[in-house]
Amino acid sequence: MFLINSSSFRDFNEFYATLPPGLEDVAAKEMEELGFKVFEFRKGRGRIFFRGKDAEKLNCYGRTIERVVALLACERFNSLDDIYKIVRALDFCFIKPDQSFAVRAMRAGEHDFTSIDVARVAGQAVIDSYLASKNVRLAVNLSEPDVIIRVDVVFDTVMVGIDLTGDVGLHRRFYRVYNHPAPLNATIAAALVKLSGWDEDETLLDPMCGSGTILIEAAMQTHNIPLCLTTSSAYTSPSTIHCPTIFGLEISRKHLRGCKSNATAAGVSFDVVQGDATRPPFRKSFDVVITNPPYGLRIGRKRVIDRLYSRFLEALFDVTHENSKIVIITAETEILKKHARKYKILEERMVKYGGLLTSVFVMAHDNR
Repeated sequence: MFLINSSSFRDFNEFYATLPPGLEDVAAKEMEELGFKVFEFRKGRGRIFFRGKDAEKLNCYGRTIERVVALLACERFNSLDDIYKIVRALDFCFIKPDQSFAVRAMRAGEHDFTSIDVARVAGQAVIDSYLASKNVRLAVNLSEPDVIIRVDVVFDTVMVGIDLTGDVGLHRRFYRVYNHPAPLNATIAAALVKLSGWDEDETLLDPMCGSGTILIEAAMQTHNIPLCLTTSSAYTSPSTIHCPTIFGLEISRKHLRGCKSNATAAGVSFDVVQGDATRPPFRKSFDVVITNPPYGLRIGRKRVIDRLYSRFLEALFDVTHENSKIVIITAETEILKKHARKYKILEERMVKYGGLLTSVFVMAHDNR
């Protein structure tokens, strides 16, 4: 959903996208493939700066990002007073006098002020700027604004822009009709699929698939199903698209049913069965495995997690082959490393998942 008229939107030529920190290079590659020119991304800070036309299509096909923002300013600052001055100096004449606005502020880093303080100061700066140029006091509507002005404070930098996505971020996928108690962020799931290098001709397994986010993201990528849909207008096609190379395993019958419901809402299907990842029922080897196993935070007992990871990684070795690619995201970094003796860790990266710091491992069989 776009919150400014299309003619005003086309006046912008620089944008930034937000995403979970740690996956900037993966998202930047996707954006380049979609025809945009990435001119900067800040590793570990969850921001990608880019240029290009038709930035609105990222709200439908930007699978690894959470939000698209038309960039108005990106500057260093020292205080709240600096933020006021930076916002006050901007021209907001693209907003119509009868439109309302709201400031959505985000803050990362150590500061002597809060996000609420940022929103208050920036909001006043917008009002003062518009009053000076148009002699009109813009109306503030915090619940349903016509225009959302985003002010992101990341350490010593403030970014100001017009939110082109809206309050509902792109990670809130339309197909999620069943909510797992600990769902994986869909943009992270999409990035894991891209990080794995999976091709639709290869077999893909998620042995702890939960509500199916990883599998559905893989299916949507390969069939180019857009994200700009709603649960009331779920993807439709002459028939549900079956993905014969995608497989899922889930121990919970409830989550298994939820996985199937979500897949149906997305317009895709794949083979998913009930079973234990420590004793997989498959008699075949998979080319790619991507999974998000439980963390100790969810179960509460480290011994349970330790035993699960030990058995899971042992069993996984038997259903993969020497050329298989394995991608695992977990907060239990040391436990995974402890039991990954049969594997070679090709890459390890830190990814911030909400308030949780996780690690993404890309692994293969260690044939030494």
